[in-house]
Amino acid sequence: MKKVVLIFTGGTISMEVYDRSKGVVPSLSADEIISKLQHVTNYTNLVGIQFSMIPSPSMTPNLMQKLASETIDQLQDPEVLGVIISHGTDTLEETAFYLDLVIDSSKPVVLTGSMKNASELGYDGLTNLVSSIQVVSSPSSLNKGVLVVMNYEIHAASEVVKTHTLNLDTFKTLSFGPLGIIDDEEVLYYRSRTIKYPIKLKNIFKPDVALLKMVTGFDPSVLAFYLQQGINGIVIEALGRGNVPPNVMPWIQAYKDASIPVVIVSRCVSGRVLDTYGYPGGGKDLVQAGAIMGGDLAGPKARILLMLSLGNRFDHEQMKVFYTQQFA
Repeated sequence: MKKVVLIFTGGTISMEVYDRSKGVVPSLSADEIISKLQHVTNYTNLVGIQFSMIPSPSMTPNLMQKLASETIDQLQDPEVLGVIISHGTDTLEETAFYLDLVIDSSKPVVLTGSMKNASELGYDGLTNLVSSIQVVSSPSSLNKGVLVVMNYEIHAASEVVKTHTLNLDTFKTLSFGPLGIIDDEEVLYYRSRTIKYPIKLKNIFKPDVALLKMVTGFDPSVLAFYLQQGINGIVIEALGRGNVPPNVMPWIQAYKDASIPVVIVSRCVSGRVLDTYGYPGGGKDLVQAGAIMGGDLAGPKARILLMLSLGNRFDHEQMKVFYTQQFA
């Protein structure tokens, strides 16, 4: 029987409460979680790796890079069926997207986690791990890219977002719905993912890429600050269809003059940006000033893509193609 590798990074799935006055902290090791799994299932082909023991706010692009290398190494073993990565839910969608951009393998890679810690009633960690094992073990999961499995649903890493601070049903693909579900140990896929990049990126990123959200009365002095600091790129969560206050436009031009890429996404939770509006600060104004429209990517994912694009030495036109999905 081929092996299923479980890489544990920490997160709520590995947490318990020892002292309520001190809160919930990481405590369960990879071996302890696998032991709990094997106590309630008959899986004997699980191999655990303790990558880290951190909450997801402590995840960094440097750790994502190392996690990608570890995952790629495991996938190259012919005896490995696929890889499951347990991860805290706060930044899970960013790590999943990073891995999806750089891992080139037909084998399934699944990220999962838990909204409840192991000391709570209704701890969902084991359920999500069992679902993930079922997904990895299914032949229908081949060539699906990196997946996120939570609450019996299967999502594409490029599409899924965390939508609620508490609910178990927090991970959603808002525009299209999940790729599939796990029902009574059966893995069912209903559709293909909408975003498919034609090439995988090298596992190299460039740091110092900022993410800003537009609001009414936005003070553009923060853009001046980032420019002075020599930032490598910036993603702007714009208003609505992809528009900014007019006082932002001189800084978009200043970034273009400094050859610093600016990517525009929407602060709305669903829908893509487009150069629809022609007023000052509208989408057409932004594109004419050299900004790149980021499609329907959420801000954190657009930032991950920009970091990797810069690391892979993409020029403006190559970035534009990747973000707009207009591949030849």
